[in-house]
Amino acid sequence: MSSPQRADRTPSPSERAVTSLRERKKAKTRRIIQEQALRLFAEQGYDATTVEQIAEAAEVSPSTFFRYFPTKEDVVVQDDYDPLLLEMIKVQPVGLPPLTALRAAFRTAFESMEADELDQVLARTKLSTSVPALRARTVEGMFATIDMLAGAVAERAGRDPRSPAVRTLVGAVMGVMLPALFTWVEQDGRTPLPALLDEAFGYLEAGLPI
Repeated sequence: MSSPQRADRTPSPSERAVTSLRERKKAKTRRIIQEQALRLFAEQGYDATTVEQIAEAAEVSPSTFFRYFPTKEDVVVQDDYDPLLLEMIKVQPVGLPPLTALRAAFRTAFESMEADELDQVLARTKLSTSVPALRARTVEGMFATIDMLAGAVAERAGRDPRSPAVRTLVGAVMGVMLPALFTWVEQDGRTPLPALLDEAFGYLEAGLPI
């Protein structure tokens, strides 16, 4: 009889390949669903588009849609950018002040995106700011981002993420981000988002001169 395998053993290369393949397939399906949803929203409006139509366009079943996105709202508001931002914050040099590190992290994260990915972010942002049903969900997502940023800033500074200093800094960052996003939407993406965000962070670092 073979000996039992340790639960914490290192996965074999073949096991890692299978896991990677499965994750790639999931990511591809998720991306296709989101792309088709955004296309239909642009063509016929958010309210007029049904989950069934999105599923058909993405060539999946409605039940598969709901495995990836619990609601129609989620296909707009869900994204993977918080982990990307967190990764970019962690790789910033240790000696950088928190605000400078955040500015560099945001710039690097958005500059790393392909043009088609940024186009999708623009389409999702337009919907999030114009469709009443999506605004509340967007605010919920902002709270999650605030918590993530507070944790990252606190870790770099050796502070409690609930401290007034950390919360004030993160609140100020969110405060300059939103107008940059609104300007991006108003301009229909003519000015690159990384440039608008970097300009907003510059105002904050300079003490918000007017």
